[in-house]
Amino acid sequence: MLADVQKALDAFKQRDITRVFLVACGGSSSLMYSSKYVLDRESENIDSYLYSSNEFLHRNPKKLNEKSLVILCSHFGKTPETVEAALFARDKGALTVGLTFDGDSPLAKAVEHVIVYDDRESASYLNESSAIMLELVFGLLAAKEGNGKFMDLISSLEDLRSLIDIEKAKFLPLAQELAKSYKNEKVIYTMGSGANYGIAYWFAICILMEMQWIHSHAIHAGEYFHGPFEVLDKNVPFIVLLGLDETRPLEERSLEFTQNYGERVIVLDAKALNLTTIADSVKGYIAPFALQALLRQFADELAKERNHPLSTRRYMWKVPY
Repeated sequence: MLADVQKALDAFKQRDITRVFLVACGGSSSLMYSSKYVLDRESENIDSYLYSSNEFLHRNPKKLNEKSLVILCSHFGKTPETVEAALFARDKGALTVGLTFDGDSPLAKAVEHVIVYDDRESASYLNESSAIMLELVFGLLAAKEGNGKFMDLISSLEDLRSLIDIEKAKFLPLAQELAKSYKNEKVIYTMGSGANYGIAYWFAICILMEMQWIHSHAIHAGEYFHGPFEVLDKNVPFIVLLGLDETRPLEERSLEFTQNYGERVIVLDAKALNLTTIADSVKGYIAPFALQALLRQFADELAKERNHPLSTRRYMWKVPY
């Protein structure tokens, strides 16, 4: 575990924290869904909220005060709305923690505690942004409520990189086959629930829409039968994620219907992965990270087949917005 994470956890012990606000945009926001799920499931007394940075500023929650912890993330640390949100939270008296790849970034300077993460594939998974989010929330729960799952989390994350590498090697031939099959699709929907919803959201808006210019939407499995399933026919592509948390029945129900009436269905099931070294107590919270790695591998292969690099942008960082 990074020393900066431990410093933040030490600061938690010194503060009376009754609320946690998770604040970011886009891909940085998506990594917080699993942590929000943890807080909803595990916390007895601490309320939690997840906001897009700009709405956090404009909504101006009345419950944001000196008893609040605000965790923010921006990969390069330059997202203006997130930097402003950090300053806004500090002005309200909240304790602020910022995750970024750049320790000299505006976000790093705006928060009280900065954590510089390492998302390289060669890095320990303990030091990845999504893992650090879980370290922070489980550390908070251990400090404030005596939750005993923190060490299970740490030991499980230590082994996760090697497990994911094995699963990616197994998945690569299928990822290549799927990329060839789906390279000409104009729309692809992604569906999940619970701890998985964040990666469905990430894949839809960051990978397919931003990086591949493919129309997409992240569909919550629990909302599928309340409108979205009407777009389904045999030719509409769906990616359905099956996790290991308590909302899996929602995903299974949605998958059954989708397979009954659709023919373009990609299923990524965490039960099919070898996650045996991950503690059962935290497996449902960690499984999305493995599914995300497979989705990213599919994205890499899709980009190759479409001759559309993931780095291609039309507007982002190129025009005022």
